[in-house]
Amino acid sequence: MLDKQLRAGVERGLGPLGRGLSRLGITPDALTVLGVLFALATAVAVASGHVVWGAVGIALSGLGDLLDGNMARSSGRTGVRGSFFDSVMDRVSDALVLGGVAWYFGRISPHLPILAMAVAALSMLISYERAKAEGLGLIAKGGLMERAERYVLLGVGMALDILVPVLWIMFALTLFTATQRFIRVWKQADRPPAIERQRRTTPRASARRPSAPSGPATPRLRTWFETRTARSDGARRLHPTRRVRP
Repeated sequence: MLDKQLRAGVERGLGPLGRGLSRLGITPDALTVLGVLFALATAVAVASGHVVWGAVGIALSGLGDLLDGNMARSSGRTGVRGSFFDSVMDRVSDALVLGGVAWYFGRISPHLPILAMAVAALSMLISYERAKAEGLGLIAKGGLMERAERYVLLGVGMALDILVPVLWIMFALTLFTATQRFIRVWKQADRPPAIERQRRTTPRASARRPSAPSGPATPRLRTWFETRTARSDGARRLHPTRRVRP
């Protein structure tokens, strides 16, 4: 939801910063790796009990995630490899952060880590539903709890040290979003995927009779071609089953 409404505006605002980093020789992939390192630092901070510092790490990791895509587009470095690398590293960052939260919860209660792992599993399921649907030519974007919303809620929970109620809210919303995407893709599956629909609606090339030579053909060549065509048509009418060589 936030990706659809706010991401484009935020990326435009960060455009000058992204272009400046690009001029310094920093690549989008380097920023992606930096975002993962911030996520690792966040996990370590939260697991050791420094929850408020975890909020700072979440903010820096999210900033790196916004800048790498902006830099890739502005520098013309977008491509399949970069998109794949970014998506995989996003999942690694999510697992690190929620793993750190689970470790922190283990210091409070032996059961609370299950809550963090449930949120992590549902977050991965949401991402997988979109990836699988797009691979099938379907659409699974949207929902109440996409990655931007998860990071915002985690940051608020860490900053205010209210991670337990925030994780319960995230669990409910991620479960709802996973169900929402599943139903959306299930309904689309009644229709053929976009690629298959395009293949079916594209008119097939039909066999055509050879046309008279176009361009600067001589009158003698054109007359010869028309005579041959007329003879072939007459032979077909007299002998329908006989094969006539052109």
